[in-house]
Amino acid sequence: MSFLESLFTADGFLGPFLRIGSYIVLAPLVGGLLAGLDRKVTAWMQGRVGPPIVQPFYDVRKLLEKENIAVNRFQNFFVFLFLLFMVFTGSLFFLGASFLLVVFAFTLACLFFVFGGFSVRSPYGHIGAERELIQMMAYDPMVILLAVGFYLVAGSFETRTIYRAGQNGILIAYLPGILAGYLYILTIKFRKSPFDLSMTHHAHQEIVKGLSTEFSGKALAVIEVAHWYENVLLLGIIYLFFSFHPLIGVAAAMGAYFLEVFIDNSYARFKWGLTLQSTWVFTLMAGVSNLVILHHLLVRR
Repeated sequence: MSFLESLFTADGFLGPFLRIGSYIVLAPLVGGLLAGLDRKVTAWMQGRVGPPIVQPFYDVRKLLEKENIAVNRFQNFFVFLFLLFMVFTGSLFFLGASFLLVVFAFTLACLFFVFGGFSVRSPYGHIGAERELIQMMAYDPMVILLAVGFYLVAGSFETRTIYRAGQNGILIAYLPGILAGYLYILTIKFRKSPFDLSMTHHAHQEIVKGLSTEFSGKALAVIEVAHWYENVLLLGIIYLFFSFHPLIGVAAAMGAYFLEVFIDNSYARFKWGLTLQSTWVFTLMAGVSNLVILHHLLVRR
């Protein structure tokens, strides 16, 4: 049994604590390494050497050592809630809890981040927060369709049951369109071009970064670590589709991540209107059509 399998299936008194502890400890390590690989691959695509893979950890340590400056007392509080609820969301997911509860907690975490952007008077922060809300409107329908698709195939919203359905190979067999739609919105959630509207990780936009413009020092470090937790959670959902073989599941998750890196370096940024329109059109074409066909097959059976 692989380590990832044990995260979903470990039972007994220590099982839940093992899963939560593993996510809390390992997710930022994996997320930080992925961020380092992202920079390295991006540099290679642009003909540069790039920083070392562990550079994101150096950056976070440097931010933690800086003076804590906040515009108001609510600013850093919302950022802390963003991190807290992102950790809570991932813990629910790896505990095998209801996927609907995971989606609700995930949305709440993202809203706290938006509140942090609105809590300052910077026009850049407000525009970034507004764009973040637009992006949430763009990807939320696909997330709902993802949950519906899991229910139709697994017969339950419980993540543990969905994982077992993935072990039987029926998730990827019955939900290829849902997976395609989910991969499309991952570009938004990973904050990659062409959908990095609210903020970006690119160096040439460090001065004006939209939603995170007025955050500095420890608050920026918290935001970065929260995104590491978020990325691991998002890739964990990819793993569900391919959980019939642990190595294939990990390879699929890594492949999805580096596909997003390739897209990030291949497209210019979209305007918000095109982002919203294209996401909804793709959600309709890939997600809704997949569910219609799946429903038809289930009725015939």
